Amino acid sequence: MNNIWILAEQEAGEVKAVSYELLTRGLALAEKSGRKLCAMIFGHNISEEGLNELIARGAERVVAVEAPELEHFLVEPYSVCMLDLINKYEPEIILAAATSTGRTLMPYVAMTADAGLTADCTELDIEAETGLLLQTRPAIGGNIMATIKCPEHRPQMSTIRPKSTPEAPRQEGRTGEIIRLKAPAEANKSRVSYEGFEPDTEEMNLQDAERIVVVGRGIKTQANIKLARELADLLGAALGASREVIDRGWLSYPHQIGLSGKTVTPKLYIGIGVSGAIQHLAGMQTSECVIAINKDPEAQIFHVADFGIVGDLFEVLPVLIEKLKRGEKIC
Repeated sequence: MNNIWILAEQEAGEVKAVSYELLTRGLALAEKSGRKLCAMIFGHNISEEGLNELIARGAERVVAVEAPELEHFLVEPYSVCMLDLINKYEPEIILAAATSTGRTLMPYVAMTADAGLTADCTELDIEAETGLLLQTRPAIGGNIMATIKCPEHRPQMSTIRPKSTPEAPRQEGRTGEIIRLKAPAEANKSRVSYEGFEPDTEEMNLQDAERIVVVGRGIKTQANIKLARELADLLGAALGASREVIDRGWLSYPHQIGLSGKTVTPKLYIGIGVSGAIQHLAGMQTSECVIAINKDPEAQIFHVADFGIVGDLFEVLPVLIEKLKRGEKIC
């Protein structure tokens, strides 16, 4: 009772990697609060190996609720299952990823359970004096960081962006409790049915890309994006953008990185004409290596860059592209 729970996710019965990221967040809170870390997961024929992996990476208890109706995410059946577990186990805190599942399910459950929910948290902590969950997220367009508490309603619920934290490491020999439950009868009632899924295969998945080339407003026109795309192609990189580029219609929304777009953690991030607004930095600052190209030496992007090139991107990019075409190293 009153423990910390994560909402693990599955696809075709296999536990998704974002679940292990949530364990990292949960373990830190469990250590500070003295509570146990548990995981709930909903699906059909969930693999035993995946459930054991959740234990190996930090969960004390894993509760898997299964039924054919839960194979694919639908908010009504999933909410029935989560509310049932809330009634049984009385969790103090529930953490979910800010995926399509988490963003849909958590508000639905919070409203029904009369619980508190903070979305898109960037930091989580436990208040020493009260034991309350401190939930920090950008507010007012990203201009301030707001820390939110929920002193009365339970459970305290938060969503966290995927790729904003590393996966919890595996601990060999770790043991825990795995409970498999049948879904409540109400879970087979839904006003929505699952018909199928068509993945977007036109662009490389930004969140999975190891290399990303990102354009900002310094690119000036949509026609100039071809320069960045050529660089990305030579590097085998995905193409991303700041919000202003998206708002101007130069690239489509799936390319957007930042608070209102995607959070990314590539091994290599190259920012071209990106100023580094706080909204954008929140979505890329965990990149392993950041290279920034901007003619403004005071641009905020340089504060998080490992390598900075102060110069006109229209002079720098052609040189980089030519060197890559000749097989030369650029750094």
